[in-house]
Amino acid sequence: MQQHPYTEKKDTRSGFGAGLSELGRSNPDVVGLCADLTGSLKMDAFQKEHPERFFQVGIAEANMMGIAAGLTIGGKIPFTGTFANFSTGRVYDQIRQSIAYSGKNVKICASHAGLTLGEDGATHQILEDIGLMKMLPGMVVINPCDFNQTKAATIAVAKHKGPVYLRFGRPAVPNFTPADQKFEIGKAVMMNEGKDISIFATGHLVWKAIEACEALEKEGISAEIINIHTIKPLDHQAVIASVKKTGCVVTAEEHQENGGLGDSIAQLLARELPSPLEMVAVKDSFGESGTPDQLMKKYGLDSPDIVKAAKKALSRKSK
Repeated sequence: MQQHPYTEKKDTRSGFGAGLSELGRSNPDVVGLCADLTGSLKMDAFQKEHPERFFQVGIAEANMMGIAAGLTIGGKIPFTGTFANFSTGRVYDQIRQSIAYSGKNVKICASHAGLTLGEDGATHQILEDIGLMKMLPGMVVINPCDFNQTKAATIAVAKHKGPVYLRFGRPAVPNFTPADQKFEIGKAVMMNEGKDISIFATGHLVWKAIEACEALEKEGISAEIINIHTIKPLDHQAVIASVKKTGCVVTAEEHQENGGLGDSIAQLLARELPSPLEMVAVKDSFGESGTPDQLMKKYGLDSPDIVKAAKKALSRKSK
């Protein structure tokens, strides 16, 4: 097991804020829009440094998407900011019609995604957003794992021409990827090489997968951990190469089982390399109020759940 030390915990939304601030200083075409949640999205530094390039639209998310689409016509690169629930479900029609259909260069930046939003409860804990966004033709879907990767992803998406959905979260989580990393859209990252089982994880579940890998190693099971930060386009080559080696799979995500990363990998493997596969994800359920740790445990998204899924997949593996 490769060592992935970290010295601090940081929230991924702050990684977005740091990346946006850096972009603001280096790219005069970058503009920010927010729906009355500037502090929560950590967009305040950008607003302070570039007030002429920041638009506070108020609680009018659909209008924000329309304004963002219009700004691209003049060559601007708009980054919209609000909670993931309001960034997708509330404004799906506007994203589909005004942004995705015409391939507008809008970066839809969504904080407070998944169960780890915590005490705000089921109405705010969107667990369907990855599915909604990956179904839109031409939409890139990115779900980074920690502060450093979120910052790098934010900077990288400004260079990509076309619509992007960038998903991140509220809680402080281990910050374990390199600060100087090069973020490549659509290129998975090998976290640990193994030979017995492939674990493909995204977002907050990458660290949980690393913890699971350590537990499995103590039982003599060699797990390969791959960080799928870009769900669409999926890194087909990395997935197939890993599964050819290991022969069985676990996917891990803070999202509904239906429509998420697991679905994408299952489709690929069904076509090209049928293999035993188990999904660690929310099982057709809404969330509820609670601390992030309580919810991750209750809904089966913790490192012991990944260990359990790995053993189940291994039991189905051809001898």
